[in-house]
Amino acid sequence: MALLLDTRFLLRKVKDLRCLTPRRNRVKEKWAVTRTKHPPTSLALQHFDSTCSVQLGQLWPSVRAAMLSERKYGALLNNFSHDAVLANLEVQGCRDFLGDTDTEAQPSSEQEPEVAADEDAGGASICKKSDVDGQQLSPLRLSPHIKCLVFPRGDITRFKPARPDVCGLLGYYLMDAASLLPCLALDVQEGHNVLDLCAAPGGKTLALLQTQSIGFLCLNDASVSRTLRLRRVLNSYVPKPLLTEEKLRITSFDGTKWGDIERNTFDRVLVDVPCTTDRHSLMEDDNNIFSKIRTGERRRLPQLQLELLMAGIEAARPSGEILYSTCTLSQIQNQSVVEQAIHLARENHGIHLQVWPSSPRFQLKQWVHEAES
Repeated sequence: MALLLDTRFLLRKVKDLRCLTPRRNRVKEKWAVTRTKHPPTSLALQHFDSTCSVQLGQLWPSVRAAMLSERKYGALLNNFSHDAVLANLEVQGCRDFLGDTDTEAQPSSEQEPEVAADEDAGGASICKKSDVDGQQLSPLRLSPHIKCLVFPRGDITRFKPARPDVCGLLGYYLMDAASLLPCLALDVQEGHNVLDLCAAPGGKTLALLQTQSIGFLCLNDASVSRTLRLRRVLNSYVPKPLLTEEKLRITSFDGTKWGDIERNTFDRVLVDVPCTTDRHSLMEDDNNIFSKIRTGERRRLPQLQLELLMAGIEAARPSGEILYSTCTLSQIQNQSVVEQAIHLARENHGIHLQVWPSSPRFQLKQWVHEAES
């Protein structure tokens, strides 16, 4: 009992010492400094409510709810791993969200709006270099080697971290399932030379490598730190013999200048440009493009996207295909950029482009819904 009283007396004395602390050294939480009055996520939601409600009309409330819900990942199977990952995930109730489709997807008979709630399925357009007008887009032939497993609709179970096999390679890569759609729409065929102009962090690169059809793959990202992350991802999933300079090259050049580096070279070019990343902007305040200090960067995005797309067009060989994709619903960053690129390519470079939205190649809307469920 005496010990308890001594303890209380000591604590009281310690508290009383605060009055002896100089006023200039006393710490008081300043709400005006520590808490932002309008956080970036709130600014992003206000922006989307004002723009997407007009763009999408009655569809916006459901899309808005999906964008604000918890992200649901898919597991991209790594064909280079020796573990029996597929069987283990199927036992847990997972299914391949591409497994219900035919090997050769049929074009959609009606034009469906490209409405996607997933972060990496905002918009995609396929451009084909052509000397004559009126060429048709070949039907998509899905690679049987790409498998992405998701839990059933309504099941929010999270995947466990992948474990390395006997060779040190991880069995699967967690990503937004809809991130696969640009890789599928690119329709890589045997022996194709492929350029991924904005490759980091590496999810789409892994998906392209799973096709086992690429003759040569060039990966570029302007950010050196993101390129280092890309290398780490590849080293964790791909055998070293496939990472030689004869098969794969990683660079950190300014993607907007790629037309000056390699012109008329690649069969397929993926231009997955930086954008407002709608879902991230609604969910995370850190590194948010809608923060006030990044206002100028956000306003410059359409011009950067246009320059990257033009570089990709110049890098593609005649009759090659360029796929432009974003993870935003913004028309300014999607349709407007593509329309400007068509005009500039024809007027300034004499390049004629045949352009298709991604949905006529396959049922994009259906697959995005499957990925989100």
